[in-house]
Amino acid sequence: MNSSLWYKNIVLYQVYVRAFCDSNADGHGDLAGVTQKLDYLKELGINCIWLMPTYPSPLKDDGYDIADFYSVHPDFGTLDDFKTLIAEAHKRDLKIITDLVVNHTSDMHPWFQAARADRNSPYRDYYVWSDTDQKYSDARIIFIDTEPSNWTWDEMAGQYYWHRFYASQPDLNYDSPALRNEMLQVQRFWLDLGIDGFRVDAVPYLIEREGTNCENLPETHVFLKEMRRVIDEEYTDRVLLCEANQWPKDVLAYFGNDDEFQMAFNFPLMPRIYMSLYDADKTPIQWALENTPAIPKNAQWCTFLRNHDELTLEMVTEEERQHMWQAYAPDPKMRLNLGIRRRLAPLLENDIRKICLANAILFSLPGSPVIYYGDEIGMGDNIDLFDRNGVRTPMQWDASQNSGFSKADQLYAPIINMDPYSPSMVNVADQQKDENSLWSSVRNMIQIRNQNVVFGTGELILLQTSKAEVLAYTRKDVNETIFVINNLSDLAQEITLNIVSEKQKLKNLFTGNSFDLRENQLLLSLAPYQYLWLS
Repeated sequence: MNSSLWYKNIVLYQVYVRAFCDSNADGHGDLAGVTQKLDYLKELGINCIWLMPTYPSPLKDDGYDIADFYSVHPDFGTLDDFKTLIAEAHKRDLKIITDLVVNHTSDMHPWFQAARADRNSPYRDYYVWSDTDQKYSDARIIFIDTEPSNWTWDEMAGQYYWHRFYASQPDLNYDSPALRNEMLQVQRFWLDLGIDGFRVDAVPYLIEREGTNCENLPETHVFLKEMRRVIDEEYTDRVLLCEANQWPKDVLAYFGNDDEFQMAFNFPLMPRIYMSLYDADKTPIQWALENTPAIPKNAQWCTFLRNHDELTLEMVTEEERQHMWQAYAPDPKMRLNLGIRRRLAPLLENDIRKICLANAILFSLPGSPVIYYGDEIGMGDNIDLFDRNGVRTPMQWDASQNSGFSKADQLYAPIINMDPYSPSMVNVADQQKDENSLWSSVRNMIQIRNQNVVFGTGELILLQTSKAEVLAYTRKDVNETIFVINNLSDLAQEITLNIVSEKQKLKNLFTGNSFDLRENQLLLSLAPYQYLWLS
């Protein structure tokens, strides 16, 4: 494969640096800690690390409220630590992408402080101001649990400022040429350090226009094309990953004509994997696949089961949302905004069969999959912590004090201490020694996926099965065909698949066992939650 298309066949691992590994015993994970764990990620089979924000920040929104785009928060280390991490990752053939928040800054950013203090400051134009809070009234409020309005009055400025997220995160003004140039300089700064790309945060909201919902506006794409142009003209083999929590038909525009993002998250697919598992019915997943449009040849979807935010239910109907809440968040404390603030293992009742099946579906569908740190061992969550912090607790490396995360007396957040999720029951060291553990199963899937490029770039053809409980599809390219069969239910299933193949035998990629084809028919007895990849 063309090396510039490396992103089409990768498995990404999302690292919350604060939670991953504390190298200096101050209670906070740091960049040097991530460097110490690169061999672990390499062994798991990861090809690309996505680092959540490590910029200087008041950390009111876990670093997505940036106070300086050109440095590193002291809790996480220094720019030299960042450079060391990149160099050590590249030595191991690991790519690194970082979060870039283009929509807003922290209200503590010097740009905003200068802007609010003086109407004549050059930075005044970096933000969106108004004498009234009635402008752009058609724009929805995203954080409905915390924000009453998208406008906040600033006493010092004598005006309202615009924000699509928390009031502590004023939106940047992309109608300002100076601001646009500044953000391109930010991009160059990190690319010059050697990172392999950006996961670009909250891209639909860059521009405001009266009479619109202020999302996905044409002017937004003008700036995104500028970002891509910098990548194409000044750098090689770098990638832009789009975070746009929108329907795929709307996200399609963010690929542009191969002149905007190379990658974008497929948001609507994710909740439908959970729906299908809960209802033992393939219909939601099939619906999502059928409603995912074809994308440009050089583009790629990013798929995921969980991440650092709530499990978003924005891309479902009201009826489906209520069903998901009843199924997966019966306690109202488990809910946040339009979503569910739980980790993968608790969502799936800590049933290793279900967790493995969810991963097997993720790794075999089109797109480059993302693993959220700790989900490969089935970490739990803490719904008593504020906001989204319950899914951002320290990584559980072993069963020792502080789960091997830190030698500090005081940690940034408590370790999960309730069984069955405490470090004595869930940790990396124990699972690496157990070939039947979740970690070993996930690693095995990643290795098989890495050996078969058809998973990243092949087409998907849904196969007809007589049972709603069995989801089956073919992943196919000119060189290779793999049949994927998933039993979504807790009952054994007998099925017959019609398969056109010159070969009379199919091999199970997980066990090496073979299955006989008789007159292009495959008879299968599937155990509860069993998955097969047959070549």
